[in-house]
Amino acid sequence: MIGFLIIGVITMLVSLFISNRLKSKFEHYSQLRLQNNLSGAEIAAKMLADHGIRDVKIVQVDGQLTDHYNPIDKTVNLSESVYHQRNAAAAAVAAHECGHAVQHAEAYAWIGLRSKLVPVVNISARVMQFANMLMMFGAGAMFYSGNQFGVTLLLVLIAANLFLTTFALVTLPVEFDASKRALAWMQNKGIVTQIEYEGSKDALKWAAMTYVVAAMGALANLLYFLSMFLGRRD
Repeated sequence: MIGFLIIGVITMLVSLFISNRLKSKFEHYSQLRLQNNLSGAEIAAKMLADHGIRDVKIVQVDGQLTDHYNPIDKTVNLSESVYHQRNAAAAAVAAHECGHAVQHAEAYAWIGLRSKLVPVVNISARVMQFANMLMMFGAGAMFYSGNQFGVTLLLVLIAANLFLTTFALVTLPVEFDASKRALAWMQNKGIVTQIEYEGSKDALKWAAMTYVVAAMGALANLLYFLSMFLGRRD
């Protein structure tokens, strides 16, 4: 299991770097005030209206970088700073989350697939945590000795990681497309100046990197457990 731990540590360190970089970028672009003086909530409302979406509510939520779109209750949830502030960072986040609402309204295939995977992924995450614990406390050795329980447990881990990796990979086009829609709308509608646009684009780029790292980590774990299984068979 040393390889699994190494992958986990590397993924954690890269994630911390990206997270710190993301926070730094958002703090920087939070100082870039919009010339139109629109708040994040106002930008979200305008983007939804421009796309003819009238059944999605804009809600303020607690926390920092907790912004998200909920397709179940059709809400664009904006953190307090994004909801009220009038800067490039707030504009980027608000428009990005509305990008998901537009995807949902237009039946964008990737977001539909991601929504269908959520229940399976939730179960897979719980199964993987339990299976990882067993592997670290001796089941891994049982696998290498040919014990059927160890082999079965490893297959369960591979299956769980397969679903998690699929979800992480499917998330990438969803997130990149939402940012693309957001930036195109802001630029085409003249919501932001060119400097504000570049700031919003840079902020969303680093936000997307968090999903890239998550996908790479999930894929690395899957390949690791597959190599364990295939290596034992050889």
